[in-house]
Amino acid sequence: MVFAAPNDALSRAQGVLDTDPTPLRASVAHQVIGIWQRDWGDMRLALDHLRRARDLAARADSAEREADVLATLGVALVHAGRTRQGLTAFERGIARGTGHTRARVLYRRAYSWWVLGHHPEALEDVRRAIPVLRQADDVIWTARALTLRATVHLALGAVERAEADFTAAEALWDTTGQEHDKADAVESRGLAAFRSGDVPAALRLLDEAEERYAKLGTPTFMLNIRRCEVLMAAGLAPEALAEADAATAVLDGIGGQSTRKAELLLAAAKAARLAGDPGTAIARAAVAVRLFAGQRRTWWEAHARLVLIDARVAAGRGSGRLVADTVRVAERLSSFGAPAAPEAWLLAGRIALGLDWSADAERYLEVAARSRRSGPPLARMTGWAAQALRARATGSDRGVLEACRRGLAVLDDHRTTLGASELRARATAQGAELAALAQQVSLERGGPRRLLEWSERWRATALSTPPTRPPADPALLSGLTAFRVIAARAEEARMDGRPVPALEREQRRLEREIRSRTLHIRGHAPGYGGRFDAGRLLDRLGDGRLVELAVLDGRVQVLLCGGGRVRRFTGGLLAEAEREAEYVQAALRRLAHPGGEARLPVAEAAGRRLEELLLGEAARLLGTGPVVVVPPARLHRVPWALLPSLRERVVSVSPSASAWLRARDTEPPPGGRQVLVRGPGLATGGAEVPEVAGRYGRATVLEQADAHGNRVLRELDGAALAHIAAHGTFRADSPMFSALRMADGPLIVHDFERLARSPYRIILSSCDTARLASVGADELLGLVTALLPLGTAGVVASSAPVNDAAVVPLMLALHKGLGDGASLAEALRDARAALPGDALHQATGWAFTAFGAA
Repeated sequence: MVFAAPNDALSRAQGVLDTDPTPLRASVAHQVIGIWQRDWGDMRLALDHLRRARDLAARADSAEREADVLATLGVALVHAGRTRQGLTAFERGIARGTGHTRARVLYRRAYSWWVLGHHPEALEDVRRAIPVLRQADDVIWTARALTLRATVHLALGAVERAEADFTAAEALWDTTGQEHDKADAVESRGLAAFRSGDVPAALRLLDEAEERYAKLGTPTFMLNIRRCEVLMAAGLAPEALAEADAATAVLDGIGGQSTRKAELLLAAAKAARLAGDPGTAIARAAVAVRLFAGQRRTWWEAHARLVLIDARVAAGRGSGRLVADTVRVAERLSSFGAPAAPEAWLLAGRIALGLDWSADAERYLEVAARSRRSGPPLARMTGWAAQALRARATGSDRGVLEACRRGLAVLDDHRTTLGASELRARATAQGAELAALAQQVSLERGGPRRLLEWSERWRATALSTPPTRPPADPALLSGLTAFRVIAARAEEARMDGRPVPALEREQRRLEREIRSRTLHIRGHAPGYGGRFDAGRLLDRLGDGRLVELAVLDGRVQVLLCGGGRVRRFTGGLLAEAEREAEYVQAALRRLAHPGGEARLPVAEAAGRRLEELLLGEAARLLGTGPVVVVPPARLHRVPWALLPSLRERVVSVSPSASAWLRARDTEPPPGGRQVLVRGPGLATGGAEVPEVAGRYGRATVLEQADAHGNRVLRELDGAALAHIAAHGTFRADSPMFSALRMADGPLIVHDFERLARSPYRIILSSCDTARLASVGADELLGLVTALLPLGTAGVVASSAPVNDAAVVPLMLALHKGLGDGASLAEALRDARAALPGDALHQATGWAFTAFGAA
């Protein structure tokens, strides 16, 4: 019962001990309590009960009973870090048991070998156990042995063998009532899906396993470790670090398994390293190394040492000694047949290159590059990164570009399996090194056009296709509706001064559920569009100019496209531009309120400095036509109309040149339907909406109770023009929950992703609606970027707080221009010019940006 209904089994065993049982029955009861404590409770109590079970079995003069208890005790001792004592217990158990019992002992020793990282020994023991268990028709233990063998195969990278064993085990579990083992089987299938490269399926299966464990009331430390691994592969390293640290705290609180603590610390170290926190990575990995060494777990210790060295290198500690340490770890991992071995050889090669040890670097990178031909996507990318660095070291520009092309193609294929736009965007970080290498070679020897092509190869790729979603997902729809209701109730309670902890908890729970369901969605996009054609871009620009800003080694490279050619200019440092952009944002926030006029010179001065840093000499060569700016993700908040050379121009912004071309090619929907929406709580009440409605005659106007989420979405779907006057909120912690406030609560980015086709043109007239989060390599997440892949060709939105009253004349002038046949960018330029000349109205005009090409 202990793995079918753990808590019931614990209660029954305690009841047996209350009845003055015989030594044999008491031995069984103490063993059950020991198993429960070992896996879900206090390890000290587990060892105490299991030793008593062993002694009672000896008193009962039952060799088979004693062998069985010794096997359970052996597992507990290994998990407690007492490896030598645990292996001794197994030896005694094998000597005492016979036949069927000995097979069970062998299975449990095989499990312990797996925990210790001794995979060949684990396979040998389980090979000996399975035929005996099958012959005895022991369905439960045969299924356990098959599951274990599959897990060992996964650790060795043999995914197909693992999947065959998992399938066989699952067929057996279906005939039993072993609910905990069934949950473990689902968890194992999640691990197999991850190893085969299917991240959405892995997340879905791990979440399903967690739900099953929750019904049994058992902790899930192994699942936490596995989910951390999947989250890291999905680009969600901060979430993985938080999960690992939280699970470690729970484990410490119950005095749980030392082995699991070491594994959780290793997961936390990996996550911290990927999250850009080498200090935390070093601290966690150092403790993990000590624990693994004390537990005699050399396989695990080697993995922890790899993370420790990588974090030290990230902290700037490259040295000859680190090269030697890394090579030792790489050799150890290779001897184990560990899939992480190529990563270690690649790291050794990187450190050697940094020290100009060319011959050594070539040798190490050659070994790492062997993984480029086979294995899961991220392993192949490791191999192509090594191949690119080899080519770079030998001066082969063609070799670098070919390796980068092949490696990024692998990542493209991987991203097509991801349905959620968040995962697609974050996954790009895994190709950042390859993209940077290709751009560096292009900068040095390829010319401006080639640099443009490689910049486009890796810019805003997550926006090139719409997010994938099932045709109908009632659970997701229900969750989104419930979230809107709860968020509205919480906001109402805050305004009334009432406490909201319970509502906030429910809101966070619903957020987790919505995010989880969207991350489970598997992609089916065939690819990320055709190859970027610079010639086509130049043809479509006409008399206009496109300015693409690439960043290499921290410096802005200005690529000026137009007039039939691409020219390159050197800009300033990205870090300085980011600081100036923050100064501008602070000034605009102050200027949004009456009395802030003194900040106007500050904003204008920062605009001049931004122009020097971001455009440089290119500012004098912009011509007289419209200008499209393609900034790096980290500069998405620059108010481009504030730059002196752009102030009087028709300016639009696009995440990439490819996205601008797609927007240019997007046809407006038939019918020319307009939708105007007024959300609650605006200082002016959305005063521009009635007057704008009068301009369009038959426009659909949604306000007050009609402006509820589902109605708004229905009307927006396929509209030609939408004007939404509603408070916007940006969530830096979770950009997909950035929202527009409707009558019944917030419409979040996930809501808009359900549209079959978003409006051709959208005007968002309130604060912060254009704020975005920079993620992955050069990707953006937020409301504007959610709309662009769904059929929207142009958006006007604000990247800063604005004064509601000052917005009204800007919006009226903007719609007048649209009525006269102007594009969004042209109408916005003319609307700024029509505003009063005071600081408040000037700042309001600068805060709005036209995105896209409509």
